Amino acid sequence: MYRTHTCGELRIEDVSKEVILSGWVQKIRDKGGMLWIDLRDRYGITQLIFDESKADAGLIRKARSLGREYVIQATGNVIERFSKNPNIPTGEIEIVVSKLTVLNPSKVPPFTIENETDGGEDLRMKFRYLDLRRVVVRKNIQLRHKLMQHTRSYLDSQQFIEIETPVLIKSTPEGARDFVVPSRMNPGEFYALPQSPQTFKQLLMISGFDKYYQIVKCFRDEDLRADRQPEFTQIDCEMSFVTRDDVLNTFEGLIKHLFSIVLNIKLDAFPKMTYDDAIKMYGTDKPDIRFGMKFVELNHLVKGKGFQVFDNSRLIAGINATGCAGYSRKQLDALTDYVKRPQVGAKGLVYVKYNEDGTFKSSVDKFFNQEQLANWAEHFQAKPGDLMLILAGDPSATRTALSVLRLYMGKTLNQIDNRKFLPLWVVDFPLLEWDEETRRYYAMHHPFTSAKPEDIEKLDTDPGEVKANAYDLVINGVEIGGGSIRIHDRKLQQKMFDALGFTEEEANQQFGFLLNAFNYGAPPHGGIAFGFDRLCALFGGADSIRDFIAFPKNNSGRDVMIDSPAPISEEQLKELAIKMR
Repeated sequence: MYRTHTCGELRIEDVSKEVILSGWVQKIRDKGGMLWIDLRDRYGITQLIFDESKADAGLIRKARSLGREYVIQATGNVIERFSKNPNIPTGEIEIVVSKLTVLNPSKVPPFTIENETDGGEDLRMKFRYLDLRRVVVRKNIQLRHKLMQHTRSYLDSQQFIEIETPVLIKSTPEGARDFVVPSRMNPGEFYALPQSPQTFKQLLMISGFDKYYQIVKCFRDEDLRADRQPEFTQIDCEMSFVTRDDVLNTFEGLIKHLFSIVLNIKLDAFPKMTYDDAIKMYGTDKPDIRFGMKFVELNHLVKGKGFQVFDNSRLIAGINATGCAGYSRKQLDALTDYVKRPQVGAKGLVYVKYNEDGTFKSSVDKFFNQEQLANWAEHFQAKPGDLMLILAGDPSATRTALSVLRLYMGKTLNQIDNRKFLPLWVVDFPLLEWDEETRRYYAMHHPFTSAKPEDIEKLDTDPGEVKANAYDLVINGVEIGGGSIRIHDRKLQQKMFDALGFTEEEANQQFGFLLNAFNYGAPPHGGIAFGFDRLCALFGGADSIRDFIAFPKNNSGRDVMIDSPAPISEEQLKELAIKMR
């Protein structure tokens, strides 16, 4: 056998046992007469010891010939360690080696395989199989496994059934760009990889499987960032005969279960916030509610006073940075430069210091007197020592910029507790979004989302005012999941397609299979999908999802380890009836 125990298994109770361990050489310490080797596997590290005065000379030579990442097998006796290491579970014992076998040598790794490595991200992605040996990365993958197992366990306890849906499907015009796959047997025709199993899970509800879930790969050909990959994993769920609150209660239960089992954190009931309130108070539909600094709107206080920036702006709003009245001119200039960066997009920043003596000092003293500034402070609920920061302009752009400034100030002032998790449901989204460039409406979520019952009639008269029966789960400013109650009536679905500018022919061409299924007794249904990679990153306390995916792509959508995507041969192109320019 290759091993009797793993490298993380042996304890003080195992002293005197003869054992066989196999693993990778983590570190070698040669002190002349004594040689120590840290042997690593997935389960931990065990120290091996070689005593030159007692061991065979050939064994010592073989031990000294080893290098980092050699794969070896060691046989020996467990003894109590003289210099114990409390930082590892096996730190009370070591193995006096009597036999050593090199199972495979190793080249010198391109970076050190330690928690604090000297390898940059590009290098580590090229040698991802080595990066995965690092304990910190392996723990992320193990966390992913644990979340997956407990998700399945919870949903199974709620009578959900796991069903796989197709990966080769039909391309549709809504949403992000599809990845397409040419069909050799049907020249000139293409499959698409699913952005989600949306229509299939609705068909499963029509089929009578009233509780479905799937931990499923999805694909979107879109620009990437830290929380996006071209292929990603969803916890995809659907239920029949449910209202919005039935769905929210079920999946609030799932999230509470995962936090309790995996992180030993008990969460309180999740509050609900409307989309309109989220935008008005936080400037985003995924607000971080771990800290304050809600927006304060000042239009009614500041317009018509001769300050053209305010007079010409549709929205004037700000936040109160508590305890920051002592900011220097240099600090205020730095804040102004920050909000004027292209990534933030503000044209400038107005500040008002509420001095400890009760007076005010602002960048607009020429236009507003002390009494007026005191009125502003009252609306901000500011106190002496606070600093009011104000932006103005187009409502959408101003709220977006102020949201970025709010997060920046929250981090700067250490108001964000990373040990705290505050989930909330954002509800009552707009059903449709108007696009000026194409002069048409698009579905804010997807075209199968139902309007709130009281707004259905507005689809014909005022589609932009229709609220969706939709919901997102946001935790600490990160959208973790989203879903909706679906349309289950063919006439209503056709009305939705009309609002989106589909002709009846186009709707039937793209979604005729679903419309036809509605003719055969479709039950009321709704569901949700969680971004599983984001959930893993949240539980692991990380911003990027990459370290929670075994073999991720880089920001260009490339797998630099296997060099993909890559050209294919002329013969393959010919078989697929594809001509390259």
